[in-house]
Amino acid sequence: MKILVVNCGSSSVKYQFIDMKGEKVLCKGLAERVGIEGSRLVHKVNEDKHVIEKPMKDHEEALKLILETLLDREIGVIRDLSEISAVGHRVVHGAERFASSILIDEEVMKVLEENIHLAPLHNPPNIMGIKAVQKLLPQVPNVGVFDTAFHQSMPRKAFLYPLPYEFYEKYRIRRYGFHGTSHRYVSKRAAEILGRDYYDFKVITCHLGNGASIAAIRHGKSIDTSMGFTPLEGLVMGTRSGDIDPAIVIYMQQNLSIPVEEVYNILNKKSGVLGLSKLSSDMRDIEDAAESGNEMAQLALEIYIYRIAKYIGAYTAAMNGVDAIVFTAGVGENSPYVREKVCDYLGFLGVKIDRNLNNVKGVERIVSAPDSRVAILIVPTNEELVIARDTKQIVESGIKELKLF
Repeated sequence: MKILVVNCGSSSVKYQFIDMKGEKVLCKGLAERVGIEGSRLVHKVNEDKHVIEKPMKDHEEALKLILETLLDREIGVIRDLSEISAVGHRVVHGAERFASSILIDEEVMKVLEENIHLAPLHNPPNIMGIKAVQKLLPQVPNVGVFDTAFHQSMPRKAFLYPLPYEFYEKYRIRRYGFHGTSHRYVSKRAAEILGRDYYDFKVITCHLGNGASIAAIRHGKSIDTSMGFTPLEGLVMGTRSGDIDPAIVIYMQQNLSIPVEEVYNILNKKSGVLGLSKLSSDMRDIEDAAESGNEMAQLALEIYIYRIAKYIGAYTAAMNGVDAIVFTAGVGENSPYVREKVCDYLGFLGVKIDRNLNNVKGVERIVSAPDSRVAILIVPTNEELVIARDTKQIVESGIKELKLF
C-alpha cells in the first residue's frame, strides 16, 4: 500500500508519498507560494532536489502539479495514479467531535466546515486540500488525522477555563491543544527507546518549533497541554506571545486605541522571541546574536527557556512525577543549548543531562546522564508517518474511525 500524506497551509501544500511496506518515503516536497506570484514546487527523491517553477492559483492546481510530478518519467516514483491507495490529510481542528482519525465522507466535511470558526487560519486550507484530492482522485479514500484528537483525553479539570460555564455549554470555549500527532508519536517512541510500557509511563513532550507546545502524557493519554482554545496560549514562540494577562488585550484596545484585528496580529505575528529580541523569530539567529553579546537576544532566549522549564515543573506536579522528558521539532531537535539550559532548571527532579551526548542535532538519542533520575531524550518528530499509519489501518480494516484511546 502506498499512501500520499498531504498537509495544506494557507499558501502551501506539503506532501510525502510513503510505501507502507517498510514505511519508506518514496518522495516528499512542498508547493509554496500557492496563489501568490512566484509559486514553485520543491520535489525531493532520496537526496535529489528538483525545483519546478510554475503558477499555482489555488490548492487544486498545486495538488494537480504534485500528482503530475509523481508520474514524471524522470523524477516521479509511480507509473499510474492507481498506485496511490489512499490519501491522509493533516487537519488542525476537530473540536470535540473528533477524538480519532476518521474516514472522510460528506458528514465529516460538514463538521469540518462548522469548525472553521475555531481555526479560521488552518481549517479552510485543510478543507480545500481535501476537496481538491476528492476531485482529482475520486476513487481514492481520504482519511483525516486531527491535531486536536490526541488531547481529547484531557479531564475537565484540565480543559475547562474558569469562565461562566455557559461559555463552554453554548460555544464550546475550552482548551483543545494542538500538535497532538507529534506529541503522540514522540511519546510512544520514547517508551520504545527506553523499553518501557507506554501505558505505564509518565512523559512530558516538548514540541519546540516556531509554534511550540508541551504535553503531559500519562498511561498513553494526554492529561494536559500548553496550547489552549487556540495555538496562541502557552509557551513563548517564534512570533506568538503565549501566556499573557488577558487584561492586556483589553488595555491595548481601550487605552492604546489598537483595533482588535491589529491586537490579534501583534499577539500572533509580532510577539514571542521576535517581539522580545527585535531581531528574528528564528532561534538560530537568536542564539547566534546572544552569543555575540546582543542583550535583547539574550533576554528573549532566557525568557523562552524559563517558560519551558516552568511548564515542565507544572506538568510533573500534574502527573505526580515524570519518567522521561522528550525534546522534538525544529528547536527541540537542533538546539543543544536550549535543551541544556532547560534541564539546568530541573535539578530538583534529579535531572542530569550529559553535555557530550547532548551536543548533537537532529538525531534520536538518550542524552541524560547515567545517574539521572529522569530520562532525557531527543526524538525527531514524524507526523507524516503517524498520518500514513492511521490511514493504512482505517483503509485496510474497513473501519470509519480509529480510536486513539
